[in-house]
Amino acid sequence: MPQVEHQLEASDHHFLGLRARFPYLFGAITTRLTHSRKTSLVLIAPDNAPISPDFGDLEYDPPGHEELLASMQRLRGSQYLQDGAISADELSPDGRHRLSIDDKSWHLLSVDSGGLVCGCVRYRKYANTAEFDDLGVRNSALARWPHEGLRLRRAVETELGVARLRQVSYVEVGGWAVAPEYRFSTEALRTALATYALARNLGGCLGITTATVRHASSSILRKIGGSSLQWDGKELPAYYDPQYRCEMEILRFDSKSPAGKYAQMVDQLSSEIRGIPVICRTRPTIFQFPAYARGTAREYPDRVALPCTA
Repeated sequence: MPQVEHQLEASDHHFLGLRARFPYLFGAITTRLTHSRKTSLVLIAPDNAPISPDFGDLEYDPPGHEELLASMQRLRGSQYLQDGAISADELSPDGRHRLSIDDKSWHLLSVDSGGLVCGCVRYRKYANTAEFDDLGVRNSALARWPHEGLRLRRAVETELGVARLRQVSYVEVGGWAVAPEYRFSTEALRTALATYALARNLGGCLGITTATVRHASSSILRKIGGSSLQWDGKELPAYYDPQYRCEMEILRFDSKSPAGKYAQMVDQLSSEIRGIPVICRTRPTIFQFPAYARGTAREYPDRVALPCTA
């Protein structure tokens, strides 16, 4: 991947030293991929995020958080630029695709054996009291269509109502990127399934994602349990997004209902993900979500704060 390597070489030297900087990453979940590549999963948490004590490897590491966030934004920027989804002037001088939503979101990263971020997905969690106008999807091209925009609003409002009844959060998932050499491995599939696992460990959710048809991204998400949003018995259409210069679909998903074919894998990942490193920029608030299996998880339940010594 010459272009990405060149951009990394031009950056501050510490971006090439993630393996040395974060030795704890490489004891995390690993998966053998094509050509004997291995990757590790790691989470970076939003500021002041409530975190379950079930996550056993919390790291209060502000510099590490910033380095991983920057490395992720570089991967995303390089891949979106190569795909024509963004232009060079949308990147920072050091090649980062920086969005304000990044600081408010969880990020699930795949880090390769050399210490480079090779896959990422963003998980933006909202209280289920949120409204349509609080969500990023309000800025989508489909939302600006006169008729379909109204149908989108009504569909999302219905989903928010269901989330409130079930006492789970509502989320928007996005920021997908996978390095080219991993696109034909299991990496993209594993990252998507791990998103279901993360959701379960954060109390469960209903959610949406704006997925591109490029690189079969929307097809992969449908394969594992995503489906089209509907209103009045009809699916919302795919649409062309001029901002990202590609055809997009808005898909819904439910963390408790992955496709049956992958249910066992999600169950396994839901257990294993509790052992991966969680890198925090602020000292986390530790509390216990009600058990997901009982279906009583809430966005911010009553809790007793526990001391965090990380």
